[in-house]
Amino acid sequence: MHTIVYVEIIIYLLAMLAVGIYFSKKDLSHNEYFLGGNKLPGWALAFSERATGESAYMFLGAIGFIYMAGLSGVWILSGMLLGVVVSWLFLSKRFMLEQQKYKVNSLTDYIAVKFPKHADIIRWLASAVMVLFFTCYLAAQFSGMGKTIYSFSGLNITWGTIIIAVIIIFYSCMGGFMSVVWTDTIQSFLMLISFVIVPIAAYMEIQHQGLSISTELANMGNGADSWVGGLNGLALGAMLFTNISWFFGWLGGQPQLSSRFMAMTTEKERVTGRNMAILWTLVVYVGAFLSAIFASTLYKQGTIEDAEMILPHMVFDILPPWVAGIIVAGILAAIMSTASSQLLVITTSISEDIIHKTLRWNISSKGLVHLSRLVAAISGVVGIIISLKSGSVIYSLVSFAWAGIGNTFSVIILLIFFWKRVSGVGVVATIVVGFVSAIAWSLSPLEAIVSAKASTFFICLIVGVIFSLLFPDVKEEKTI
Repeated sequence: MHTIVYVEIIIYLLAMLAVGIYFSKKDLSHNEYFLGGNKLPGWALAFSERATGESAYMFLGAIGFIYMAGLSGVWILSGMLLGVVVSWLFLSKRFMLEQQKYKVNSLTDYIAVKFPKHADIIRWLASAVMVLFFTCYLAAQFSGMGKTIYSFSGLNITWGTIIIAVIIIFYSCMGGFMSVVWTDTIQSFLMLISFVIVPIAAYMEIQHQGLSISTELANMGNGADSWVGGLNGLALGAMLFTNISWFFGWLGGQPQLSSRFMAMTTEKERVTGRNMAILWTLVVYVGAFLSAIFASTLYKQGTIEDAEMILPHMVFDILPPWVAGIIVAGILAAIMSTASSQLLVITTSISEDIIHKTLRWNISSKGLVHLSRLVAAISGVVGIIISLKSGSVIYSLVSFAWAGIGNTFSVIILLIFFWKRVSGVGVVATIVVGFVSAIAWSLSPLEAIVSAKASTFFICLIVGVIFSLLFPDVKEEKTI
């Protein structure tokens, strides 16, 4: 591959390292390490939330899925877009105000504070579930990095994964939330540029080759030229429901995203962030969908062994090397931004929610920061090991984690925000059942009918309501 591609990637990686080094020299308090000390501007938090929300799944998993499915793949992006819009319009302000009221540093801490009598068990259960599922999620990102590096350099996937993962671990553990947000901001711009350039270049290539998009989609078969995949009746309903079910995971239950809402400082900053986030999402999602459909037109099924690598393949095939380098940096940006945020969630769950708040270790603010850095480093190494040992594809790993984390905690947040009768026992039961049902459903034949991403949400909702009614408690809203 052209030398300029390597140069661009190296410059990008060095820039990420520089941010980590800069914040490693700062005298960070534990509040700044976990939530930025409420010192970050709304626009940066918005770009960070968006970069974090779109991971290896968007650049590799989703595009690979749409490349194989055709036009009906639009429903996945539709469900995700709806979730992003709803979260910014209806949940972001509530998160901001609640954080300012309770002075909490994590989603788990917030839930625990709302139910003082059950605070410790909530922290233990929530943290355990988050660490488990987010380690799988982190492994999916690391896997995506290894694949991406291999696609343009031929570097062994194992070594590619390790090298990029070590860089992420370094800047995440040294600068915490502060370095993660600022690296995310840089990365979000790269992602935006990527999904503007790629569909334009792909469409020009289609015109140059004299291809017909509709004809090529029809030739794919399997209803690729139909917005509903050629399905009807119950099969159509199941397909739409399964794909749109990504919506449920955006409703406040993803701690790496809700932390950005919690870090907002003023209503003006939040509104600015909201507008930027929604506009960014529209541009990126439209660009991603068109990129996948144009790839289906340019490259017949089976062109490459791994459909999830169709975007890097197309980029190097139709773009000049210097532009391809920017796009690859954009792919790495999507992966690295999500991975760093997930690593921070794991770190927060262990050091803040368990060691600091539940075990109540008598440790100074600086000591807690040092401990958190150690936890982040260890967690990152575990993520690397799982990534290298796992044979699962990105789509499957992300979908599994989305059900276990996003749906379970989305239900809890919605109940807390909009239903006064939710109880501590109801929350505990929801966490337990959400954990069990996400795993059991994903491994059962029912997954082929209705995805766990949808079923887990409704199972958790029913359990949360029933147990709250059976075991009500008197609210004692105070900081633990």
